[in-house]
Amino acid sequence: MLDDLEYDDSDAPTIGLVPDGVSWAEVRDHIKLAHAPLLVPPAGGGDYTGAYWTGTDMVLASDLGPDQDDALAEFRDYLRDHGEI
Repeated sequence: MLDDLEYDDSDAPTIGLVPDGVSWAEVRDHIKLAHAPLLVPPAGGGDYTGAYWTGTDMVLASDLGPDQDDALAEFRDYLRDHGEI
């Protein structure tokens, strides 16, 4: 489990903000237990990625943009479009 995550709860659902330097294995382990969506920062530039648990596997929403606020909005839209809210 990832400790001391910050969360954005300005809209539903609440999304955990993964700090820089966290591995994908750590993200998977956390999401597998917590079942809450996470926003993962770009490694070395690029776009944010959203991650969520479907009940059986982790799914990634890629190319959410380089700005955190925009990426949060895009990820929430993605989750709504895919019936995850």
